[in-house]
Amino acid sequence: MVRTSSGIVAGLTATALAVIGFLTYQASASAPSDLSAPRATESLPATATASKAPRDRKHPTALPAGSGTSRRVVYSLDDDRVWLVEQDDRVRRTFRVSPGTVDPPPGRYVVTSRSGTIVGSDGVAVEHVVRFASLNGITIGFSAAADGSATPPDPTKKLGGIRESKESGTATWDFATIGTRVVVIK
Repeated sequence: MVRTSSGIVAGLTATALAVIGFLTYQASASAPSDLSAPRATESLPATATASKAPRDRKHPTALPAGSGTSRRVVYSLDDDRVWLVEQDDRVRRTFRVSPGTVDPPPGRYVVTSRSGTIVGSDGVAVEHVVRFASLNGITIGFSAAADGSATPPDPTKKLGGIRESKESGTATWDFATIGTRVVVIK
């Protein structure tokens, strides 16, 4: 009886190790080769980047036309506004943001890293950090001040933090997991 139990345990252990090895291989095969450098995945068509995306004058918070399709985060540089958009193009939430001093170029990106809480490059404790771009060594992403403050960024510093309210930061954190598309428009 003892030999049978040890044989079963050994067999289960070998099977578990094989499954873990397979899952590790799958994860490494689909992951980007360099997770430390957020980057654009592709450019928007020239017509979308050359001019401001059309807005609905009667409904200024409506999702801009030409902002992509399917599940994504849309960030408007001109409107300082974010839309969290579901697979069926239904807007889950839209809200205003306070941009840093360094804007990402219009284009399509993906969320490449996240942090629950850190100290931002401006020295402010932030939470729900969702990074998606980098420009000249400046990392760009969404975050909320941990204390809920809304201090404007120091214009003399190069800062890529796009600040949200605590409530909007939580919504972005819940929505924008690693690999989620981020579309930046003018």
